[in-house]
Amino acid sequence: MEQNLKGVSGEVEYEKLPKRALYCMYASGAVAGVICLLILGAVNYFWIFPKEIGAGKWISLVLLILIFVDVGISPYFRFHRYRYSINEECIDIIEGYLFVKRNIVPIERLHKLQTARGPFDQIFKVAKVIVTTGGGDVTLSFVEEEKAEQIADTLRHRINEIVIEQRGSHEGE
Repeated sequence: MEQNLKGVSGEVEYEKLPKRALYCMYASGAVAGVICLLILGAVNYFWIFPKEIGAGKWISLVLLILIFVDVGISPYFRFHRYRYSINEECIDIIEGYLFVKRNIVPIERLHKLQTARGPFDQIFKVAKVIVTTGGGDVTLSFVEEEKAEQIADTLRHRINEIVIEQRGSHEGE
């Protein structure tokens, strides 16, 4: 399957993440939740319980509930809200949990392309495409490994075309 760049004329077609991305989000969220629980447990053990601070116990209980809610709900909403589109002009990424953000990156502004796979990404066979511009990095996350490589190759070819076009216009001056 070849990744085609879509033209800007017409309706923008957003692509969704594969189902294994949801499992990757849950797994990484569970590990982050366990780490937060360990930190909360250490704080409770060394600070709250020896002094019997009542307010601290209530704060810990609220934090415990928030951790469980975040681990259980966050991946679901992040997965269903995450969309991306790549066309001749730009990369458009919509993502978020509580706050939804949209990154639009003009392809002509790309400086560097990189694919990356963390430990959970490798287990669930997903990858990230990291796009660096003069203004910072934008990451296309949880894309199937093969598709991530195709996207990176397609963007690299498009960047090369832009460079050749710019060189041609400068030679004509």
